[in-house]
Amino acid sequence: MKKFMKTLALTTAASSMLLAGSAMAQKIAVVNFQEVMTKIPQTSAVMQKLETEFKDEKAVLAQLEKDIKYFQEKKKRDSSLMTDKEKADLDKEIATKFQEYQTKGKDFQQKTQVRQNEETSKIIALVRQAIDKIAAKEKFDMVIEQKAVVFSKPETSITEQVVEQVSKLN
Repeated sequence: MKKFMKTLALTTAASSMLLAGSAMAQKIAVVNFQEVMTKIPQTSAVMQKLETEFKDEKAVLAQLEKDIKYFQEKKKRDSSLMTDKEKADLDKEIATKFQEYQTKGKDFQQKTQVRQNEETSKIIALVRQAIDKIAAKEKFDMVIEQKAVVFSKPETSITEQVVEQVSKLN
């Protein structure tokens, strides 16, 4: 029985050392995904593309906002000179414009969010390809998002390499 316990303890210690040794032998890198996204030129190109794509709808919303402010100021300024019917008509116009503004604003926000998600997904795919390529070339066993790591040495970061790689794809 004593011999069995000694063998079991020795086996456990040896396997723990073996596991610790193999974990230490792994080559691990970290990447700051947020930094990559802000530094690559594709991100700003997508933002400009979306800005151009939704320019007209944004202008319509801005005009509706101006119209609402104009009618509100007119009501405030001229209400003492208006008849009750004119006041009611103006209130109705303000309510109509405001309803239109809310509807178009909500639609605009949803459309821009969908398009931004589509374009961001394309960029993320490029970033992931670059990470995979660098990991394969450098023979990394694992690449971890920097936010998930409490501490890492600066030399384990491949962020700049990823930025460089994705920027070349522009």
